[in-house]
Amino acid sequence: MPFRSLGLDPNILKAVQEAGYTEPTPIQAAAIPQILAGHDLIGIAQTGTGKTAAFVLPILTKLAAGRGAGSRRFIRALIVAPTRELAAQIEENVRGYGRHLPLRAATVFGGVSERPQTEALRSGVDLVVATPGRLLDLMGRRLADFSGLNFLVLDEAERMLDMGFLPDIRRIVRSLPQKRQTLLFSATLSREIEGITHEFLRAPKTVQIGRRSNPAETVTQLVYEVPKHLKAALLLHLLRDPGLNMVLVFSRMKHGADRLSRQLESKGVQTATLHSNRSQNQRLRALKDFKSGAVRVLVATDIAARGIDVDDISHVVNYDFPMHPEDYVHRIGRTGRAHAVGDAISFVTPEDHSVLRSVERFIGRGIVRKRAEGFNYSAAAIPSAGTGGPTRGPRPDNLQRQSSTNPLRTNGPDRRAGFSTGQQRHRNQWRRRR
Repeated sequence: MPFRSLGLDPNILKAVQEAGYTEPTPIQAAAIPQILAGHDLIGIAQTGTGKTAAFVLPILTKLAAGRGAGSRRFIRALIVAPTRELAAQIEENVRGYGRHLPLRAATVFGGVSERPQTEALRSGVDLVVATPGRLLDLMGRRLADFSGLNFLVLDEAERMLDMGFLPDIRRIVRSLPQKRQTLLFSATLSREIEGITHEFLRAPKTVQIGRRSNPAETVTQLVYEVPKHLKAALLLHLLRDPGLNMVLVFSRMKHGADRLSRQLESKGVQTATLHSNRSQNQRLRALKDFKSGAVRVLVATDIAARGIDVDDISHVVNYDFPMHPEDYVHRIGRTGRAHAVGDAISFVTPEDHSVLRSVERFIGRGIVRKRAEGFNYSAAAIPSAGTGGPTRGPRPDNLQRQSSTNPLRTNGPDRRAGFSTGQQRHRNQWRRRR
């Protein structure tokens, strides 16, 4: 089914074609006609399936059809997203697909100066993409007028619930016109999501594509078992392959992301860092450099798991294995997007085996184990950036083409069937510091 059969505005079809897309993804093919028909909609699909375009394209079509020449410009569409990064990515999609339309859009989120945002709202915009906190602040000061709103989108709804935004969302929705079209998109249809759909949507149609626990079929998943002190050396070894040309690396902790970035930079790997301690301008710059190819590797904490929408990521590396199966699915969904193929590589230490088994049960299949060809598993770790010596044992003169005949141990005293009390406490501390 080509895009031109969906009833989209010709100017939007032109922009879609210029972006290199000819056929819609399943979620787009199922959702767009329902939205154009005026129905409230619940869209359920795993990450990386084109959900953003599934609501952006029909909303732009309806905005273009409803704008008369010389009419006053007021906010007719509001898209609410859980994170600043996701809001910025959605606005980029809006601007890209709407490049041939006389429509204006603005983003509203915290961490940056609010002056450009308020000036944009005062000058008149057709569509606003916002995070809940800054939006409520501007609404409370009567700087955002939604009296003419026609469309509301709640994107990544399950993430907003996880982050505790439900009270904010309720306050926002209560301030909006009741006569509107509401769209809710989520990666899962949990009991909590079903509950809020009854609050916010009227007789919604439901579109569900695939199962939540199944990562994209275009992603090849591999596990490399490696001692903790050799993970940085193994990552550098893998990065010798030029096929790893756009790599998103997940670190569990913010300070760990900074340390790994310094190690990679010290070895000549162009790297950017993304986590919550970075300023908003630094985070936007890191994403821009990564998307443009100015840096080859982006090291991030889970703040980026749902906020990055980049079609060309070749590899996702779980440098620190995620603590929860849901986080694993969202992380690896950053590659293999929009019908592309990609690889997800996970580093697993002996302490990670119980979580790995949970992930495999969650996705309904085993993940292939692999050993890095030519990597010396008995070598010492590389020195930390800024230090004068090795972190453990003598530093090897080189890290390439040394084979090991001893298999990595996967049992023994370090292999645990579950989390101890100390590990549970560490996990809780990690979730607060992430």
